[in-house]
Amino acid sequence: MDAILILQILGAVLAAVAIYTIIGFIPGTDETAVIVPITLALVLSGLRAEVNLAFFIAAVVTLSVSNAMPTIVVGLPGGVMSSPMLESSQYLKSRGLSALAIKKLAAGALLGVVIALPSSLLMAKLLAPLGGFIKDYASLLFVFGAIFLALLSKSKLISLISIIPLAVLFMSFRHMYWNLGIVPANKNVSISFFLGITVGPLLFSLLEIMNKDSRKNYIRTEEKKVTIPKIENSTLNPFKILNKSELKKISLSSFISSALFVLSPVGLVLLLGESFNRDKTDKDATAFSKISTMSGLIQSTYLSGILIPLIALGVPLSPVSIGPGIALFEAEPVYQSTRNIHHILGGNKIALIASFAALIAICIMYIFANRFAHVITKFVLTRIPHEAILSLFIAFIIMLAYMDAGLLNVIAVLIIGVFSGFLNKLGVNYGVQFMALYASPWIVQQIVSII
Repeated sequence: MDAILILQILGAVLAAVAIYTIIGFIPGTDETAVIVPITLALVLSGLRAEVNLAFFIAAVVTLSVSNAMPTIVVGLPGGVMSSPMLESSQYLKSRGLSALAIKKLAAGALLGVVIALPSSLLMAKLLAPLGGFIKDYASLLFVFGAIFLALLSKSKLISLISIIPLAVLFMSFRHMYWNLGIVPANKNVSISFFLGITVGPLLFSLLEIMNKDSRKNYIRTEEKKVTIPKIENSTLNPFKILNKSELKKISLSSFISSALFVLSPVGLVLLLGESFNRDKTDKDATAFSKISTMSGLIQSTYLSGILIPLIALGVPLSPVSIGPGIALFEAEPVYQSTRNIHHILGGNKIALIASFAALIAICIMYIFANRFAHVITKFVLTRIPHEAILSLFIAFIIMLAYMDAGLLNVIAVLIIGVFSGFLNKLGVNYGVQFMALYASPWIVQQIVSII
């Protein structure tokens, strides 16, 4: 790589860190909704593939850390991925231990990146010879993933039942577009449907507010008081911040999650984060361990979910690659499924650029989280209107829906959002809904063959 390209890659990494540090500290900024539009814009602008890849990797690493800060500091989920930490965060906040929780979260993220990079590359190397076989059975893997996550959820029955209606809904809109000639028969509308699911709870809540009886549940009689902890400038050594038990749990869970890259990231964070921290005797230790383990898992699930399909397969076969990373695979006319970053760069260059971007981003975020988390949180909460940011990203989603399939798709995405928000209210988590989206072609095909 020439010097100019290296500077461009470094500039993309630093830009991603700067942008998503601020965005991530704003509660409610969903990962997909805020990463896809900017990544897609960069790809369509004609930047080199190396620069686009570096920006995306730095963005997901940065956002995974900064998105967790509102959860820890003020008890508001930064995004979907940080929501599993909410219970432990609120408990530690009530105990006055938020400052130490931030340190453990940052250390967990650092270790998660360090473990995820080699384990993802190893997994990609092992799976590369099986790429053709995996592609042939990808839809079936998603079906099993949806059932698996449904059985792990609290609302098991409704989650299982919802898979088929969701699949039929998604494929109904796709077939309508194909039959009307709105999109070519070889194009699969996915990004806007994915965003419709992510914005679902927000849309459903907005509709509930319009109902007089439901609106009573949203009335607050007094202002919510928020205390932002000041972090002391103590050690930055992660091996002194994390104890041996936490180090072991983060390392093992991050490694295991790389092998399960086809499953929903938030589902894996919930499953492995809870499974590795079942001890209830010491509530403080368990809460700290959950936060650090989940922080590492967020990094490992995202990195493995994008790197393994990019390096080994060349097609989006994971929730991360189909969702936030779809622009690296299928941003027409720059990248097509027949020739994307996998074919343009090759496995070795992807591994090198991704490792560089991830390590630079996590080192910067690690220092920021340990030194300036309270300052940034205070600035965001006092200076940036929450409603304005949410409105901005809803506008982004409507724009992407229009770009995918015109005005009719905007209506379809709103319908998907409301239905998904309703299911979310009933206990059907994001993981099940996302997996139903990926598995929908196979499910509907089987229904038609039976009929």
